[in-house]
Amino acid sequence: MSPIKSFSDLDVYQLSHEFAMNIFRVSIKFPREEKYSLTDQIRRSSRSISVNIAEGWGKRTYIKLFRRHLIDALGSLEETLEWILYSYDCEYINLEMKTQLFDKGKIIGAKLYKLNDNWT
Repeated sequence: MSPIKSFSDLDVYQLSHEFAMNIFRVSIKFPREEKYSLTDQIRRSSRSISVNIAEGWGKRTYIKLFRRHLIDALGSLEETLEWILYSYDCEYINLEMKTQLFDKGKIIGAKLYKLNDNWT
């Protein structure tokens, strides 16, 4: 395992960035009338996960600040999962896509919790 030199070396960052890009690709197909509502919200919340990890990394010498950003990332993840449920309920995504996104979200959440618990 190579040393972590940047936020982009963190596995949870890489997964959350990929997750946000998956959300982006899925949301391109949402109806035009959702552009300033669901589409905007789900993209913002999904991007906020990796952005909070990156910002927290920049403040990592202040342990409480770093952990706060990890908790903010978890909040953004939960928000994104709720938007995914709306996307499914509005029939913009199918059950398979909802399940895939939720499964990726669970992995990201577990890694965020682990990083938060183990950061000293």
